[in-house]
Parts: sequence; structure tokens; C-alpha cells
Amino acid sequence: SDQVESEAILDAYADRGGNFVDTANIYTMGESERIIGRWFAAEPARRDRIVLATKFSGNMHPGNPNGGGASRRAIIAACDASLQRLQTDYIDLYWQHWLDPHSPIEETMAALDDLVRAGKVRYVGFSDTPAWIVAQAQTMAQFRGWAPLIALQIEYSLIQRTVEGELMPMAAALGLGVTPWSPLGGGALSGKYDRHNTAAQSPGRAATLARNFTERTFAIIDCLKAVAARQQTSAARVALAWVLARPGVSSPILGARTMAQLDDNLAALDLVLQAQDIAELDEASAPTLNFPAAFLEMAQGNTYSGMTINGRSFVPSVR
Repeated sequence: SDQVESEAILDAYADRGGNFVDTANIYTMGESERIIGRWFAAEPARRDRIVLATKFSGNMHPGNPNGGGASRRAIIAACDASLQRLQTDYIDLYWQHWLDPHSPIEETMAALDDLVRAGKVRYVGFSDTPAWIVAQAQTMAQFRGWAPLIALQIEYSLIQRTVEGELMPMAAALGLGVTPWSPLGGGALSGKYDRHNTAAQSPGRAATLARNFTERTFAIIDCLKAVAARQQTSAARVALAWVLARPGVSSPILGARTMAQLDDNLAALDLVLQAQDIAELDEASAPTLNFPAAFLEMAQGNTYSGMTINGRSFVPSVR
């Protein structure tokens, strides 16, 4: 979307009470941040009403190993550049975009704490990072008195539910608000596609859609459209309403490219899925989780055989 259409979408979102805007330094190589910065500059009072999030890790200088990542040097440089593009003097929520395996987590967390203490950043979070690294970072921050992580951004949708094995329980235990990205599965759950129509409507979506178009996805889409027909609404609204209803989710990240998409996506806020709807969608999209998720479901019956503990019932153990 160009500047004019982007500002129209941002205006409509803010007018309806929207106050959280998420971007990253590497999105369209900085142009996404510049668009938002120009939007702020046109009406400076907007800045105080918006919770602004952006990310570091993406390399803005290809070929330069110090041009991205999560080292102290890279984080500080990325933050200063984002502040300039966004035309603001602080970032409300600063995300590590993804894990940098070549930077010590102590260095990353210390650098983020320095940015908070300097007033350039208000809060910090992690995106697309393994659960054990997030837990390590959070424990380290708590013991050292550094700024703690407050949020987790991960891919989560009816198509991508494997995060329910480790990441979602971890977020609940550590008090992290979850902001799912791609809640429509890269557009696969928008209602435009099914097993008979898989042609991407834009070149940029082709790779993502090809990855998601499996028989499992088509079965989910069938169920999604059936629920939408019963509720007399759109498939996209149902998919978003399902994500909104998941425990621990603070706010899905909407990727509206047009005003029509924004209107349809925001209508999901008014959609209340019935128990039958959720049960059908859950069954159609049930994920296969990594070990030890399935094993623990069985094993915990040996602890609480035939009992109900904290609202959860356990089947009698064969032992």
C-alpha cells in the first residue's frame, strides 16, 4: 500500500479506537516505518494515542555482518535508525524480531535494558524465538533487575497451532501478552481460497500460500466456511474470532492492505463464536505437538487418576 492508502487505513483504525501499531525496521526496507513516521508528523497528537511497536534483528545493510542481529552494537544502531524513520523519540514496545544464535542472550537483554533506562524504549518483547531462550532471558532479567519481557509475538492461526505445545504455556506462565502474526495463515484463511482455487492474487503471497496449501489446510477451510455460513459472516472474521478467543492472546496482528480488508477484519470483534463452532474448528485444526506434549497428557493420569483438578478431568490410569 502506498502512503495515501496507508494513511487512510491508519486514520480509519485510529478513529475506531485502534491504538496499537506494529511494524519492523526491515519491512519494505524501512519504508513501513517512514510511512508511519510521516503519519505522526502530519498530526503530532496522534503519537501519544498510539502504542507503537517495531523490531530489530533484520539486516538493513546486506553484506555487513554488523548490520543486523541482536548484539549491543546492532540493537543500538537499529533503534536509533528506527526512531529517525518513525519521527519519534521513543518506541513503546521494542521486539527482538527473531533469535540471533551468534549474540549472547545476556548481551541482548543488557542492551535492551540500557535503551529502556535511556528513555528510547518503554517495554521489550521477543518474536519468533524458541521458548527455552525466552524463558532464559526472562529469568535473567528478573534476577538482574533488567527490564523484563512483557510480550511474545508468534505465528498463530487455525493452520499454525504447534505453538500450543511450548510457547503459549510459557507465555501464560511468564505473564507475556501474545500478539499472533499471520492469524489468517498468510491469506489462506481469508475465504478467497479452497482446494479448487489456489492461485495467489499477488506475487508476494505465492510462496506463503504454497507452503500452507495442504490437505489439512483445505479441511480447515471447509470447516471455516461451514461455520461462516452458519453464522452468516465471512471466513476471515471466523478465523480471527477463533484466534481472539484463544487463552493468552492479547491482540492479533492484522495485515490489512486495503480499507475493505480492514473493515472485514475489524468486524471479527463483534463475532461471538458458539461452543459448537469452536469445537468443530478445534477438531479440524488439531495440531500434532512435539514431545513430551502427548506423553504428558497420558502420564499425568498416573498422578491424578480419575480426578478433576483445577477444572481439568483426568481419565483413570491403567496402572
